[in-house]
Amino acid sequence: MLLILPPSETKSDGGTGAPLDLDTLWLPQLTVVRDKLVTELIELSADPETARAVLGLKAGGANADSLRTALDRNATLRTAPTRPALERYTGVLYDALDIGSLTKAQRARAHQRLAVGSALFGVVRAADPIPAYRLSGGSKLPGLPTLAAMWKPALVPALREATADQLVVDLRSGAYQGLGRVPGAVTATVLTERPDGTRTVVSHFNKHHKGLLARALVSTRAEPRDIGALARIADKAGLRVEIASSSELLVLT
Repeated sequence: MLLILPPSETKSDGGTGAPLDLDTLWLPQLTVVRDKLVTELIELSADPETARAVLGLKAGGANADSLRTALDRNATLRTAPTRPALERYTGVLYDALDIGSLTKAQRARAHQRLAVGSALFGVVRAADPIPAYRLSGGSKLPGLPTLAAMWKPALVPALREATADQLVVDLRSGAYQGLGRVPGAVTATVLTERPDGTRTVVSHFNKHHKGLLARALVSTRAEPRDIGALARIADKAGLRVEIASSSELLVLT
């Protein structure tokens, strides 16, 4: 089983790993695209005004610090220290996953079963060493095609080959799935149910419950092969779930 998590805009700083070595990352077929994007982000960091617009950052006040941080991170992509991807990304989903509280055996399964979608790297495994960076799935770098146009030709076949005969649970948002989908992957839709029975998507709960689902799936020793097995694991972990179709699991809050 492979779970593909969404990335987060927020990331931890620093790290103790050696500088970025693209050849060490999962899916070496993606190295050419990765290298191109890293180079473009480094060059973009020299033009703060263009970078601000491209990266979706606001100017002035406290936001100036965010822009400075983003520019510094992107400017040093090839020289900054790295840390495992699962420790680099932060935020609501990763707080719910709470990798630090897992047992040694569960952490080993997390490293084996988890990957993370990335606008910069395509998809990386949990233990892949990466630097902090700023680039979103919907960003458009000057003079280049869209990220989807750059990633699809390389990422789709790479994921298809790497996940053959595996159950894939794709928890990425639509923008990141659009960079390279996995045919036959199970997706999870988180819905908040109101007292009148209507259901709606709430961003915070979406991220939190996807984190809880990921935690349940790396905590179990079971090797689920279909959506029914996934639902049973989630239910045992205390999540309220429904099977919407052979490839969509509903998580209700």
